[in-house]
Amino acid sequence: MKLLNLLTLFSILMFSTSIGNASESSDTVLDDDGTLRRIRVPILMYHYVGVLPPDADDVRINLTISTEYFREHLEYLKSEGFSTISLYEIAQALQYGTPLPPKPIVLSFDDGHLDHYTNAYPLLREFNYTGTFFIITQFADDNASAHLSWEQIQEMAVNGMSMQSHTKTHPNLQDRQHDFLVYQILGSVESLEHYTTQDIFGFSYPAGRYDDNVIGLLETTNIQLAVTTQYGAYHTSTDMLEAPRLRVTNNMNAAGLAALLNSVP
Repeated sequence: MKLLNLLTLFSILMFSTSIGNASESSDTVLDDDGTLRRIRVPILMYHYVGVLPPDADDVRINLTISTEYFREHLEYLKSEGFSTISLYEIAQALQYGTPLPPKPIVLSFDDGHLDHYTNAYPLLREFNYTGTFFIITQFADDNASAHLSWEQIQEMAVNGMSMQSHTKTHPNLQDRQHDFLVYQILGSVESLEHYTTQDIFGFSYPAGRYDDNVIGLLETTNIQLAVTTQYGAYHTSTDMLEAPRLRVTNNMNAAGLAALLNSVP
């Protein structure tokens, strides 16, 4: 009987302690002996930022946000006290409990479109924010006119932007041979490291497609956090290669962004 009472008391004390810890940091849901953590950091997913071309199809329309709306987003985030952080900072928080600012957020941009340099990058600098740009490196190698050049990528990196991997040619990575994955993933990482002199620690799956073989290869690299197209804002130390994001759509003004950030579980 005494043993049962002691166990009950111990359980109550442990529950009270966990509630106290949660009140200090509402993002920390589970912190078991410093190895298992869960944090809430929205990662916004942008594609095109600018004016739609006359022949834009439904896909392009849905993936394009106007420069005016993007400015609205930054004004809203600044007014609400959000701080932009990098994927590396999320990884450090998950692995080691490194503190994050009170309202952290990641602004991520897929595919390395030219308008990331002409439209998004100047506004980010104006608001003293940083962005994470996932680069398809073959486009830079080929000097593709609609995408970032290596010179532009270097400039953005020097000025605080995080330039991370989105493969060499943006293929579907599912059901691929090992050598193909090595070429696409490690090839892009090596190019980015060469041109930016940054450590490449982030990866974005093309169109959100991947399988266990892709994750297995990433686990052998220096990639610490890989982002998906799955919906969500919570990240755990056990799923750092399957981080969810929040998709930004073409009709999303500041009010829409606020609704998105406030509604995500």
